[in-house]
Amino acid sequence: MEGTMSEEDAGRFIQEYNQTASQFDPSRYDIVLDCTKLNVSTADVLPMLEQCYLLYQQSGFKKVIFTITKSPILKMQLSRVARSTKLENYEIIEV
Repeated sequence: MEGTMSEEDAGRFIQEYNQTASQFDPSRYDIVLDCTKLNVSTADVLPMLEQCYLLYQQSGFKKVIFTITKSPILKMQLSRVARSTKLENYEIIEV
């Protein structure tokens, strides 16, 4: 993930995600999301980000790992979205 997510990006991502995740058993794997080029999201984009978290949760991955550059604000935002969506099996790794 990189930049700032738009509604079009989110729609495209969800469609591609569902196609890919249906081809294997996510419960056997961790998902590692490279967010090193991701910007802090604006309030209007947060519902789309929450939908993505819900997808990871519903898919049943063993662990959801977000890799970010050192950014306390982005880390706080990703953690807040995880708490609001009740995503418990996540980890944020700062590189």
